[in-house]
Amino acid sequence: MLAMRYSSEVATAREAGAPIVALESTIITHGMPYPQNLAMAQQVEADIRAAGATPATIAVLGGAIHIGLEPAELETLAQAKDAMKLSRADLAVALAMGATGATTVAATMICATRAGIAVFATGGIGGVHRGAESSFDISADLQELAQSPVTVVAAGAKAILDLPKTLEVLETLGVPVIAHGQDDFPAFWSRISGLPAPLRMDDVGQIARAHLMRGELDLPGGQLVANPIPEPDEIPRAVIDGWIAQALEDCAGAAAKEVTPRLLARIFELSAGASLTANIALVRNNARLGAEIACALASLRPAPHIDG
Repeated sequence: MLAMRYSSEVATAREAGAPIVALESTIITHGMPYPQNLAMAQQVEADIRAAGATPATIAVLGGAIHIGLEPAELETLAQAKDAMKLSRADLAVALAMGATGATTVAATMICATRAGIAVFATGGIGGVHRGAESSFDISADLQELAQSPVTVVAAGAKAILDLPKTLEVLETLGVPVIAHGQDDFPAFWSRISGLPAPLRMDDVGQIARAHLMRGELDLPGGQLVANPIPEPDEIPRAVIDGWIAQALEDCAGAAAKEVTPRLLARIFELSAGASLTANIALVRNNARLGAEIACALASLRPAPHIDG
């Protein structure tokens, strides 16, 4: 029997039909050490509240899907040492085992869909890894964007990936890739990738209407809103590309789910922490935009009928 539990804050928002923004939890358990991860998660949730929406950090705790975490649960997750990293392939297994796990982009989209949450803010999506022509290493995030009806706000795909191939796969899967406020597809730590974005939208109301229009057309899947990191916080491509090249060389033996965490950890070392500072800035920026889109979406939907 599937168990889904809502935090008191999220339950209140759902009943009122108020805007909600989903957040992943892998960035907490696998993205940075404690207590920086807890401070980051708390700040991102506060940013969403300040923008008029309710944050719903999603995780699996004790074999139940939690949509929103109470403060004590968030702190416990931030200190967890053995949390599983959950994607589409192992979400059901973790639930059946009664395990504790953190949701990736794909798993968060699945859980958000079941909870009726239409907007999800994250750092960067996964994609086609460099050398995928021989390794076949392609993130499940891309397929999930083609299946789950969620608008995902991210600073593009992680720059450690093969960005041209990632965009090609998204096009093949029919996923709208919408750059917010610029014509270039952002590259996570950097605003500019040198690749033109397939679509551009500057107005959150239009983004919200596009989300609803996909439903009216019975189109499966969601849309990716590529939101560039704020200019004062970005790391220039000429700088970050050198660190990425070195990290790829140093982590050549990594495979499967270990690739991304090891590469990001090595880039953190090479950048003397600058990559993490930029990462936090872009996640907060995405959270704020996600809240704006969620608010616009809530204004376009009829208020829920609550039997009294």
